[in-house]
Amino acid sequence: MTISFYTGGARSGKSLSAEKRTLCYGSKAVYIATSEILDDEMAQRIENHIERRGSNWQTLEIPLDLTGAIHSLDGTKPVLIDCLTLWLSNHLLAKSDLNKEICNFADALEISKTDIVIVSNEVGSGIVPDNKLARQFQDAAGFMNQKVASVSDEVYFMVAGIETRIK
Repeated sequence: MTISFYTGGARSGKSLSAEKRTLCYGSKAVYIATSEILDDEMAQRIENHIERRGSNWQTLEIPLDLTGAIHSLDGTKPVLIDCLTLWLSNHLLAKSDLNKEICNFADALEISKTDIVIVSNEVGSGIVPDNKLARQFQDAAGFMNQKVASVSDEVYFMVAGIETRIK
């Protein structure tokens, strides 16, 4: 079991690199999508991702219960989770206990018997946001990325489509 974590800015190439990495563990894979279709633009983004991946992927839409999803994995297919920052947003809007959700997720990763590749945005490279909700999100995302990186076997940082292994 290997946990691989991809982080970087928006549109940095994380998803494509993570998809390729996932298929290194097996030609049939599971894609866990955390996004929800809330408008036409998001629907188009999701459709583009599905078309790019092709038929070797089984897609599961899991906007909140990633911990339960990980516990249910049987280890027969590699899994890609894309993306943690959308998952975090979903929990923030649901007024969940973010630290508890993050810690439970990291604990589930540590005991999983499945090869898992995870995508998350790096949001800490910019300025401190000017409103409370955005600062809460930035703080939680920083904690989440640190926690997930700490339990991951491999960590990659993406910049301009270039993958750099940092762990």
